[in-house]
Amino acid sequence: MPYIKQISIDQATGPLKRELEKAVARAGRVWNIVQIMSLNARTMKSAMEMYGATMFAQSPLSRQQREMLAVVVSKANHCDY
Repeated sequence: MPYIKQISIDQATGPLKRELEKAVARAGRVWNIVQIMSLNARTMKSAMEMYGATMFAQSPLSRQQREMLAVVVSKANHCDY
């Protein structure tokens, strides 16, 4: 199994600490998909901004439809959602 170094919220400082704290505020914890980006706070921030825009910005699709599409794509990619 591959191993990717990660920085925990307890070890984080500066921009990474702020991004991890935002993750906890959003979801009550830091999910693995976010934690795996801990070596690059800028990438984490950009990914979370893209997620926010995709799932919450104004769109002709409802929030439920967007979640449904995310589940379908994850299933098609053989990923746990």
